[in-house]
Amino acid sequence: MKLSWTRAAAAVLALAGSYSASPASAEEPGDRTIEQYNCKDVMRESGSNRDVAIAFLHGFITGKSGSSKFNVDAIHKQTNAFIECCLDNTSETALDAMLSVK
Repeated sequence: MKLSWTRAAAAVLALAGSYSASPASAEEPGDRTIEQYNCKDVMRESGSNRDVAIAFLHGFITGKSGSSKFNVDAIHKQTNAFIECCLDNTSETALDAMLSVK
């Protein structure tokens, strides 16, 4: 379990860094915005795909805050709260659900 959270933490840092360093680009036909994903989209994923989606949300918010500092234990608790929130509110956007537990 510890190794999984270490990998998730590394993904958060990588995503946080890439968010702040990447220039904005025009949307391509297959592109989506983070605001388009609902809780049910994340909850339909399974295993590592869900883990990556949740890590992306953590990284997106961390990167948007301009900070690269985070607490692994806090992320674990926020992830559990996010999953519970999404199970109760499947039509809520995943970003809003994650923001509500941060």
